[in-house]
Amino acid sequence: MRYTTKTEYGVICLAHMAKKPWPGASVAKEIAEHEGFSVTFTEKILQGLRRAGITTSQQGNKGGWTLTRPSSEITLKEIIEALEGSTFEAFCDIKHRKSIVCTHFSLCKLKPVWYKTQKTLDELYEKITLEMIAEDRLGGVPKPELVFAPRKKP
Repeated sequence: MRYTTKTEYGVICLAHMAKKPWPGASVAKEIAEHEGFSVTFTEKILQGLRRAGITTSQQGNKGGWTLTRPSSEITLKEIIEALEGSTFEAFCDIKHRKSIVCTHFSLCKLKPVWYKTQKTLDELYEKITLEMIAEDRLGGVPKPELVFAPRKKP
């Protein structure tokens, strides 16, 4: 499973926006510069999130991008689905069945695995809110040097 840069940047942009008191506005250029993204790509991401009802924009001096509701009410599942289409996609997914025919579809032993994977991810991502991400309440990730440290020779 792999998410696109658009989704990764989208979550980062939304977390940036969530740090402002709701419904505070953020300018795409400010977000892009702060996060090191291109302004064009940032605007494209925010427009996709607007189509999904997660962000809204307002023109003018006091305008900018805002979240449509508090970050505590926006889930990671909702964000990923807005930018990716689904949280997990298997070759034999219903969305692909009509255009891609797998010769093993009717006897496939992996369908239950993919179904359970999708269900597990959906349940997990439904529990993770944008507020939790923005406030870094999900716990840290071990630093690579700790995970991949070479073994000492005896």
